[in-house]
Amino acid sequence: MRYRLEYALVVLIGAAVRVMPLTMVRACGGAFGRLVSHIDRSHRNIAIDNLARAFPSRSPRERRAICGAMFAHFGGLLFELIKFSTLSREDMLARVDVVGEEHLRQAYQRGRGVLILTGHFGYWEIHGLATALHMRPIGVLARPLDNPYLHAMLERIRTSTGNTVIYRQGALRKMLRELGQNEGVAILIDQHLHSDTVSVDFFGRRAATTSALAALAIRTGASVIPSFSMPLPGGRYRLVYDRPVPLPPEDAPDAVAELTQRCTDVLEMYVRRDPHLWLWMHRRWRDGVIPHLPPDDGAAENGV
Repeated sequence: MRYRLEYALVVLIGAAVRVMPLTMVRACGGAFGRLVSHIDRSHRNIAIDNLARAFPSRSPRERRAICGAMFAHFGGLLFELIKFSTLSREDMLARVDVVGEEHLRQAYQRGRGVLILTGHFGYWEIHGLATALHMRPIGVLARPLDNPYLHAMLERIRTSTGNTVIYRQGALRKMLRELGQNEGVAILIDQHLHSDTVSVDFFGRRAATTSALAALAIRTGASVIPSFSMPLPGGRYRLVYDRPVPLPPEDAPDAVAELTQRCTDVLEMYVRRDPHLWLWMHRRWRDGVIPHLPPDDGAAENGV
């Protein structure tokens, strides 16, 4: 019943945003996200705790402001993704400004495939849809959603511009095939995993991070292109393809860990610039000793 209710809510949102301009969609999504932040105390507490540990020099008020803006962003992301998926391909391309496309083109020209490095930052889903249109379709490594109705809906959106979704079962073989055919594969590296990981530094704390991207790059020689998207005024988006992440030397003692750290450093750089665009409500750090923090002096007034 919960899954059906969640699906019904998203369908209702979809019907509403279909007739709205994108600027209104973003505003309504932001309001929805801020409403959720007041209701979902558990995830708000996780976000506040993560922000306190990542930005100890910032005041509690500043961190609460980032948390509120983060919830607003992800509310907007939900609404905008649904709206964006209803646009024509011409309208999709008209909504994006592309920066650094030459880095992606040059990577494909090497003929060894492209590993697109990204995370739960900005508008990664919209970025994937647009990449398939202005460059070429890619494979996207993902895990199935728990809600089967929303999973089917999201897969229809993700594949609507020609991309394919690669799930964990048989993922290595599929990704190797894509890279062997000089295609692109997008991998998000910023969620806690329990297997096939290496421990790297992220905001000064050890974080279990997928080793898949680094292992594939070292094995195949594929270029690693950081790829992120940010909002622009007027319901538009900036898509950024950054310079390739250099691979470690062949004699590096632990090349996979070193490359994973380099990739994580790039992600952290983007998150530090725009912290409200990253998924702070996820329990990213779960291993190692976490130093004690004093209580947030604004917790009582905000009901945290």
